Amino acid sequence: MSKSFPSSVTALHEAVSASTGAAGSAVPTSKLAARLEPFDSYWQAPADVEAGYKSFSAYYRANYLPHIPANRDAKILVVSCGPGYLVDLLAQSGYRRVVGIDSDAAKVEHARRRNLPCEVAEVFPYLAQHQSGEFDCIIPEQELNHLTLEETIVFLQSCRNALRPGGSVIVYAMNGANPLVGSENLAHNIDHFYNLTEYSIGQVLQLAGFERIRPFALKLYVFGRTRSTTWASSSRACSRRP
Repeated sequence: MSKSFPSSVTALHEAVSASTGAAGSAVPTSKLAARLEPFDSYWQAPADVEAGYKSFSAYYRANYLPHIPANRDAKILVVSCGPGYLVDLLAQSGYRRVVGIDSDAAKVEHARRRNLPCEVAEVFPYLAQHQSGEFDCIIPEQELNHLTLEETIVFLQSCRNALRPGGSVIVYAMNGANPLVGSENLAHNIDHFYNLTEYSIGQVLQLAGFERIRPFALKLYVFGRTRSTTWASSSRACSRRP
């Protein structure tokens, strides 16, 4: 039987430890490498930002809700929240302790007009101030590939330290194993720094202190054909701290 190549994959991980003050959790001293699509700002929104609240709700409901803690009092951090599409869905789903951050004030303003709990912040300084294990779930909305590999490890270690015991982090990256779009999606954007596969996404998370990795495919066709093509390069990952 031939091996299937999902256009996107996600992995479930468990953190080994969450020691604060680790060298890997330090804030990078230089500006992040991405120049046009920085990791801590959301870029997937359609031209009609308001219409995105409905269309992206279907995507998040299919791919995120099954992996988010069932407890509606769980404290959830959405990184690069943009106009708050995921934050909006979580609020509608009954989650009461959600906060979104994005480095672009104009994008956050859309969320604030809807009274969503989003604020303007850069991700590395923000996580550096929250290293005491207070979150139950952290969800970055940018692909990991918008960070360099070195930045990625620091980011994931910072997420691990910000999680409570049993907490989880959901991340994603472009899937280089996809024979149709893997290489093209790396080449077409100067702010895409690497591809991952079901195996190498686990290597990255292992370097950051996570274990028990279980990849799984994303459900892409909730958008219809056009939107699924846009997302076809993604690889998502959920990590859990013991």
